[in-house]
Amino acid sequence: MRDAEAVRLEILNDALDPVFAEIPANVDIFDRGVSRGEIPRLWIDITACVLMGRDKRTYRFVQDTRYGRKVLSESAEIGETAKAITRYIAARLIERDRALAEASGRHELPRQDNWRAAGFFVLGLVIGAAALVLAALVAG
Repeated sequence: MRDAEAVRLEILNDALDPVFAEIPANVDIFDRGVSRGEIPRLWIDITACVLMGRDKRTYRFVQDTRYGRKVLSESAEIGETAKAITRYIAARLIERDRALAEASGRHELPRQDNWRAAGFFVLGLVIGAAALVLAALVAG
Protein backbone atom coordinates (compact mmCIF):
# COMPACT_ATOMS: atom_id res chain seq x y z
CA MET A 1 0.00 0.00 0.00
CA ARG A 2 2.78 2.42 0.92
CA ASP A 3 4.48 1.81 -2.40
CA ALA A 4 1.30 2.76 -4.25
CA GLU A 5 1.06 5.97 -2.21
CA ALA A 6 4.69 6.79 -2.93
CA VAL A 7 4.18 6.19 -6.66
CA ARG A 8 1.17 8.54 -6.71
CA LEU A 9 3.25 11.16 -4.91
CA GLU A 10 6.07 10.66 -7.43
CA ILE A 11 3.60 11.29 -10.26
CA LEU A 12 2.53 14.54 -8.58
CA ASN A 13 6.20 15.40 -8.04
CA ASP A 14 6.84 14.98 -11.77
CA ALA A 15 3.82 17.18 -12.56
CA LEU A 16 5.42 19.96 -10.48
CA ASP A 17 8.69 19.99 -12.46
CA PRO A 18 7.67 22.99 -14.64
CA VAL A 19 6.68 25.00 -11.55
CA PHE A 20 9.96 24.37 -9.78
CA ALA A 21 11.91 25.06 -12.97
CA GLU A 22 10.64 28.66 -12.86
CA ILE A 23 11.90 29.31 -9.33
CA PRO A 24 15.09 31.42 -9.42
CA ALA A 25 18.29 29.54 -8.60
CA ASN A 26 19.14 31.84 -5.67
CA VAL A 27 15.90 30.95 -3.83
CA ASP A 28 16.58 28.14 -1.39
CA ILE A 29 13.40 28.08 0.70
CA PHE A 30 11.93 25.05 -1.09
CA ASP A 31 13.15 21.50 -0.57
CA ARG A 32 11.07 19.17 -2.71
CA GLY A 33 11.27 15.42 -2.39
CA VAL A 34 9.32 12.28 -1.58
CA SER A 35 10.02 10.68 1.79
CA ARG A 36 9.22 7.00 2.01
CA GLY A 37 8.56 6.55 5.70
CA GLU A 38 5.64 5.04 7.54
CA ILE A 39 3.52 7.73 5.87
CA PRO A 40 4.94 8.66 2.44
CA ARG A 41 5.00 12.42 1.86
CA LEU A 42 5.91 14.82 -0.91
CA TRP A 43 7.69 17.68 0.83
CA ILE A 44 7.43 21.12 -0.75
CA ASP A 45 9.36 22.99 1.94
CA ILE A 46 10.11 22.52 5.61
CA THR A 47 6.51 23.09 6.72
CA ALA A 48 4.33 21.99 3.78
CA CYS A 49 3.84 18.54 2.34
CA VAL A 50 1.40 16.41 0.38
CA LEU A 51 0.21 13.12 1.76
CA MET A 52 -2.46 10.72 0.70
CA GLY A 53 -5.89 10.80 2.35
CA ARG A 54 -7.51 7.87 4.12
CA ASP A 55 -8.97 6.57 0.87
CA LYS A 56 -5.44 6.57 -0.67
CA ARG A 57 -6.79 8.43 -3.72
CA THR A 58 -7.04 11.93 -2.32
CA TYR A 59 -4.03 14.23 -2.23
CA ARG A 60 -3.95 16.29 0.99
CA PHE A 61 -1.72 19.35 0.81
CA VAL A 62 -1.04 20.42 4.40
CA GLN A 63 1.10 22.95 6.20
CA ASP A 64 2.30 22.65 9.77
CA THR A 65 1.91 25.92 11.67
CA ARG A 66 2.50 26.87 15.27
CA TYR A 67 -1.25 26.46 15.81
CA GLY A 68 -1.42 22.96 14.31
CA ARG A 69 -1.77 21.40 10.90
CA LYS A 70 -3.69 23.35 8.28
CA VAL A 71 -5.17 21.67 5.20
CA LEU A 72 -4.44 23.89 2.19
CA SER A 73 -5.99 21.63 -0.43
CA GLU A 74 -7.67 18.26 -0.70
CA SER A 75 -8.44 16.76 -4.08
CA ALA A 76 -8.26 13.49 -6.00
CA GLU A 77 -7.06 15.38 -9.08
CA ILE A 78 -3.36 15.94 -9.67
CA GLY A 79 -4.09 19.17 -11.54
CA GLU A 80 -6.04 20.71 -8.66
CA THR A 81 -3.34 19.79 -6.16
CA ALA A 82 -0.63 21.14 -8.47
CA LYS A 83 -2.54 24.44 -8.73
CA ALA A 84 -2.78 24.67 -4.93
CA ILE A 85 0.95 24.00 -4.60
CA THR A 86 1.68 26.61 -7.29
CA ARG A 87 -0.38 29.21 -5.39
CA TYR A 88 1.47 28.29 -2.18
CA ILE A 89 4.86 28.65 -3.86
CA ALA A 90 3.86 32.02 -5.36
CA ALA A 91 2.69 33.26 -1.95
CA ARG A 92 5.94 32.15 -0.32
CA LEU A 93 8.02 33.87 -3.02
CA ILE A 94 6.07 37.11 -2.60
CA GLU A 95 6.44 36.88 1.18
CA ARG A 96 10.20 36.36 0.77
CA ASP A 97 10.54 39.31 -1.59
CA ARG A 98 8.65 41.59 0.79
CA ALA A 99 10.81 40.51 3.72
CA LEU A 100 13.97 41.16 1.72
CA ALA A 101 12.67 44.56 0.62
CA GLU A 102 11.90 45.53 4.21
CA ALA A 103 15.29 44.32 5.39
CA SER A 104 17.13 46.27 2.70
CA GLY A 105 15.05 49.38 3.45
CA ARG A 106 16.37 49.54 6.99
CA HIS A 107 19.62 51.39 7.31
CA GLU A 108 21.87 52.10 10.21
CA LEU A 109 21.55 55.49 11.79
CA PRO A 110 23.88 58.03 10.20
CA ARG A 111 27.06 58.70 12.14
CA GLN A 112 25.74 62.10 13.22
CA ASP A 113 22.75 60.44 14.92
CA ASN A 114 25.04 57.91 16.59
CA TRP A 115 27.14 60.70 18.08
CA ARG A 116 24.01 62.54 19.17
CA ALA A 117 22.75 59.42 20.95
CA ALA A 118 26.13 58.98 22.68
CA GLY A 119 26.02 62.65 23.76
CA PHE A 120 22.58 62.21 25.32
CA PHE A 121 23.83 59.12 27.15
CA VAL A 122 26.79 61.02 28.62
CA LEU A 123 24.50 63.95 29.53
CA GLY A 124 22.23 61.49 31.34
CA LEU A 125 25.19 60.12 33.29
CA VAL A 126 26.29 63.62 34.34
CA ILE A 127 22.76 64.61 35.42
CA GLY A 128 22.37 61.33 37.33
CA ALA A 129 25.70 61.83 39.14
CA ALA A 130 24.77 65.42 39.99
CA ALA A 131 21.40 64.25 41.36
CA LEU A 132 23.16 61.68 43.56
CA VAL A 133 25.60 64.30 44.92
CA LEU A 134 22.71 66.70 45.56
CA ALA A 135 20.72 63.95 47.33
CA ALA A 136 23.78 63.11 49.50
CA LEU A 137 24.21 66.82 50.48
CA VAL A 138 20.53 67.20 51.33
CA ALA A 139 20.46 63.96 53.34
CA GLY A 140 23.75 64.71 55.15
